[in-house]
Amino acid sequence: MKHVQLSEEWIHGAVSLERRGSGLKPWRIPYADYELYPPDGIGGKAEICAGIRLRFQTDSLFITLKFEPLTEGARIDCMADGNFVGTADLAAGEMEAAWTDLPSGRKVVEIWLPQNIGMTLTVLLLDADAYAEPAPDTRPKWITYGSSITQCVAADSPAQTWPSIASSIGGLNLTCLGYSGNCQMEPMVARLIRDLPADIISLCLGINIYGAESLSARALKSSVIGMLEIIREKHRNTPLLLISPIFASEREATPNKLDLTVSFIREEIAEVAALLRNRGDQNLYYRDGREWFSEADAVHLSDGLHPDAQGYKLLGERFRGRMLEGVVLNS
Repeated sequence: MKHVQLSEEWIHGAVSLERRGSGLKPWRIPYADYELYPPDGIGGKAEICAGIRLRFQTDSLFITLKFEPLTEGARIDCMADGNFVGTADLAAGEMEAAWTDLPSGRKVVEIWLPQNIGMTLTVLLLDADAYAEPAPDTRPKWITYGSSITQCVAADSPAQTWPSIASSIGGLNLTCLGYSGNCQMEPMVARLIRDLPADIISLCLGINIYGAESLSARALKSSVIGMLEIIREKHRNTPLLLISPIFASEREATPNKLDLTVSFIREEIAEVAALLRNRGDQNLYYRDGREWFSEADAVHLSDGLHPDAQGYKLLGERFRGRMLEGVVLNS
């Protein structure tokens, strides 16, 4: 059996990697700046592995990924040349996930890590005489920022979140910054997106502002403008997709304690997009989230707000046709 010690080249979709003993812990913030992302690293969500995967080329017929004991149950997916191999359904405390009977010959394998927990990876085990090398991802780099609806805890498995599905269909190299309950448009997150390489950026804004009652009508529009302008400091011509909330049932017209409705938030975001386009930002694209997931899809809202597993699949399958239509990537 071949033991492969993992390094940065093997892991995609992470912002940074922390060395913990003999293991590597992926982060979706620069972990060295953890204290600059309060509270507790974006509400504890920055350590969660949503969108993070191992990517390598191998001819092994057998793969085992070892890690520190899981803090709770989770699922890990294995893909080979873009085709589904299997899901490891793991309980809290387990320390390895294994897949057998992979296709023969060399193939690009992706192991998608859980979208509900963080983890520390220790070693990859392959057939004793197997070839194995990191596989670069040369597809256009896509950063997507959002809430729990972008983190997708209720998806069937990590390769079946909407960003994962959309990246596969659209041929994009994903970095998922979906922070459940914590899409608050913080300046530090705007700086993070600004400083990451990207060929396209999408921002799904507004629903956590409503739910957390964190911004008033006075502050909402200026906060959206501020986030976009910070990102534009280094991504001046990068296509930037600004998406307002998907259909949100009773929240559409029910004011929160700051007298904001989701409908009002959507209007404010649309006005920001129009303002900045009128000021010359022709690489900024606005999309009404209801064009992506509408009232007709409400049967797939498990609680009137979060899509169920089928709803997340619909979002992923629709993203290129409904959200990316007309978006021109820079050559």
